[in-house]
Amino acid sequence: MFGGTNPNKDVEVASPPDDTVSALKFSPPSVPQTFLAAGSWDCQVRCWEVEASGKTVPKAAQSMGGPVLDVAWHDDGSKIFMASTDKSVKCWDLASNTSVQVAAHDAPVKTCHWVKAPNYTCLMTASWDKTLKFWDTRSSVPIMSLNLSERCYCADVDYPMAAVGLADRSICLYSLEGKPAEVKRVDSPLKYQHRCLAIFKDKKTKQPTGFAVGSVEGRVAIQYVNPTNPKDNFTFKCHRSSGTNNGYQDIYAVNDIAFHPVHGTLATVGSDGSFSFWDKDARTKLKPFEALDQPLTKCAFNHTGQIFAYAMGYDWSKGHESYNPSKKNFIYLRPSFDDLKPRST
Repeated sequence: MFGGTNPNKDVEVASPPDDTVSALKFSPPSVPQTFLAAGSWDCQVRCWEVEASGKTVPKAAQSMGGPVLDVAWHDDGSKIFMASTDKSVKCWDLASNTSVQVAAHDAPVKTCHWVKAPNYTCLMTASWDKTLKFWDTRSSVPIMSLNLSERCYCADVDYPMAAVGLADRSICLYSLEGKPAEVKRVDSPLKYQHRCLAIFKDKKTKQPTGFAVGSVEGRVAIQYVNPTNPKDNFTFKCHRSSGTNNGYQDIYAVNDIAFHPVHGTLATVGSDGSFSFWDKDARTKLKPFEALDQPLTKCAFNHTGQIFAYAMGYDWSKGHESYNPSKKNFIYLRPSFDDLKPRST
């Protein structure tokens, strides 16, 4: 319990990783229990069961040949895919607690997502080798490999849409129906490096209709794929110091964005050590929280939207000078259903 500031009195996950958390994902709706998977720079992926009381029970862990950059659950909840700087993706079978390689790139693999379409399932991987690949996990050869103009920095999948954010600040949008195909390429309204991307759904149709992208310059852009009105697209500032320091404002990276699965509102976490909840439709902050004493690197909601998880650990945003090995890494859980209810319009 010692060493971590927890000003919001949230539940601490037992036996957290030994290095910064780089990926955080809850188990899918097909599983009756709630499990949380976390990938870390310590080259490990860990899995916990989250009990109804909020108590977390460490279940198992698997290692990769390098730091883990992303994790993704299989839709049946039996497997976790793990993407690493070792240029591979492995599939961890939870029942047998064994892992096998299912994808390969020529450079570190930044993202992995499981795609479940009506007529096929596959694993989508994006890498710093400037390719996007789709894999039938039973074959060592990808079903499809698409070239990207730059390295992938962030991506999301919500069938039938995929969005991939690149190092040149462009975002490639794909339709996954029938077979994956690029639909359009969007130049980002953000002027600085992208850090995170999340797809959001239309409130009525429940179909993916746009995405949010966060940058290192304390700003989030809300973009619709086909806006009915150009003014529907907007950006907002976040994760910045409230006062000015000698006339300067401290601006921090937006490290992750997650949309609430029921309300469609969103959470952001940043290098300033804070998390915030937002209503994009009312264009307002729902609730401020007290900042922690280390950066927040990742966040996630479980599929019912009852639990919000966020990870605290150093993100190297202030260089090696600010690295303090005595500061440990933490993952916290808090109830989130009521806090994320949208503003009544």
